[in-house]
Amino acid sequence: MKRLSDRFAETAGTSAVLGQLRALLADAAMELGFDHFALLDHAALAAPAAGSVRIDNYPQSWTEELISSGYATEDPVHLACRRTNAGFQWAELGTLISLVPRHRQILARSRDHGLGGGFTVPANVPGEPASSCSFAVRADRELPLSRLRCAELIGAHALRAARRLRSGAPPPRLSRREVQCLRLVALGKTDWEIARILGISFHTARQYVKRARSAYDTISRTQLVVYGLRDAWIGFEDAIPPRG
Repeated sequence: MKRLSDRFAETAGTSAVLGQLRALLADAAMELGFDHFALLDHAALAAPAAGSVRIDNYPQSWTEELISSGYATEDPVHLACRRTNAGFQWAELGTLISLVPRHRQILARSRDHGLGGGFTVPANVPGEPASSCSFAVRADRELPLSRLRCAELIGAHALRAARRLRSGAPPPRLSRREVQCLRLVALGKTDWEIARILGISFHTARQYVKRARSAYDTISRTQLVVYGLRDAWIGFEDAIPPRG
């Protein structure tokens, strides 16, 4: 019999809409021994935008207070997500960020609404909204500690599926030469410098850069680099010159 994480990965990878992913995540959370789950772009609570992701079964009274009180922008769990790329228990928050009274107040209010301990899987992908997948139990229950590693795998697969559903259309395809030019644009090179480095004519270099910009419907070289980072055509090491 396949493991829960393997079964989830297969079905989440073929989900066509967020509603399907929500149902899968709800079933997986229950099977793991959690009462609640929340997969969301962190900005979706404070300032939701078109295409933002939010699927959860948190107590409605708590999500309403999060939004109305302004807690959403100061949620210590979301702040801690910026400090790690591994799943963490909420009991470990103090080791990741400095908990100030406001953070403790938010955690206390969440318990007042029935949320107990939790476990969060962060997603920090350059060029994409900060997001996370959390699992929690009721305030009167203990975390299923033996299932946290499985929860981390399921959270990662759920976040990957959410990224696919959020992005909608696949990114445009760039040729090998266009990617080479994109890397040099990221380093601040002009079309004349790109031509010299690649051993091609100035006109040809300019055309490659122009075609890459056209693929993303932008006239800005800076925005082209941002899109290239988002879609993983280049990495930060391509955009930052080596020291020394």
